[in-house]
Amino acid sequence: MKERLEALRAEALQELQGVAGPQQLNDLRVKYLGKKGALTEILRGMGSLSAEERPVIGQVGNDVRAAIEAVIEAKQAAFQQAETENRLRAETVDVTLPGRKLGAGAVHPLNKVAQEIEDAFIGMGYTIAEGPEVETDFFNFEALNLPKNHPARDMQDSFYVTDEILMRTHTSPVQVRTMKAMNGKPVKVICPGKVYRRDDDDATHSFQFNQVEGLVIGPNIRMSDLKGTLLQFVQLMFGKQTQIRLRPSFFPFTEPSAEVDVTCVQCGGHGCRMCKHTGWLEILGCGMVHPRVLEMGGYDPQEMSGFAFGMGIERIALLKYGIDDIRHFYTNDLRFLSQFVRM
Repeated sequence: MKERLEALRAEALQELQGVAGPQQLNDLRVKYLGKKGALTEILRGMGSLSAEERPVIGQVGNDVRAAIEAVIEAKQAAFQQAETENRLRAETVDVTLPGRKLGAGAVHPLNKVAQEIEDAFIGMGYTIAEGPEVETDFFNFEALNLPKNHPARDMQDSFYVTDEILMRTHTSPVQVRTMKAMNGKPVKVICPGKVYRRDDDDATHSFQFNQVEGLVIGPNIRMSDLKGTLLQFVQLMFGKQTQIRLRPSFFPFTEPSAEVDVTCVQCGGHGCRMCKHTGWLEILGCGMVHPRVLEMGGYDPQEMSGFAFGMGIERIALLKYGIDDIRHFYTNDLRFLSQFVRM
């Protein structure tokens, strides 16, 4: 058996010298050292040896295994070194080449429209007011003439933290907070921010969206002031040719109330598929501040009056850029967003 082991060593070492690649090296390792390899096959016959011969043959078997493994490891290291050197030569970087230009980012279309809206109203003398997105029931509903169990609350179902705390459904609570902070003094603010409602996600609705609301309070504020303000705003946003119309509507916090339409941005009011051949597109709601809201805000309705309006930033952006699906704003698709880099 000792002679067979020595012959196996010589055969294996000679065959290993001519190995051409890693795959052949692995095949030889299996051939000589695997579970069904030549060395294992010889050592299985140790059971027939005497007790004195077994240690001797076992030691020879270990020496043969060690000699074969040493050559295999040396060959493997040489192949890995050669592969590394080949990759380094193939992947050499020419440091003298000019650098690659990085793509510049751009303002998100919703932020861009929000900034344009803010700039338009700041130019008319408004200031910006902000408030918490997690609101109390009082500021979100009750102070806006929406007592508990009022049916109009169903139009603004939101996400409740407790029975008295919820994610705000509009930015109107900021108006209430501003009125209380002003202690009966005149107000002229816009309130931009995120709002939350339990709407299904579709082409025109989302459970989270952005609003801008406006509030003006002072002596002798009239409906004509509201109409003039909104006309100036839409002409700044959509062009001097844009006109508006007010349709009677209902909001608990304003009286009288109106929905505001603008001449279709696509057909100019002549009628098309976008405006359903009416020539008009709805963009916002507005009205004169309800006397009860004025009272809860700390104003005397006999001395002060005011108007309020509110619009969705996504709605303005959809019309301004001719976008057909609100979900494009939130999917972070660079094919969509990169179009606004040029604008």
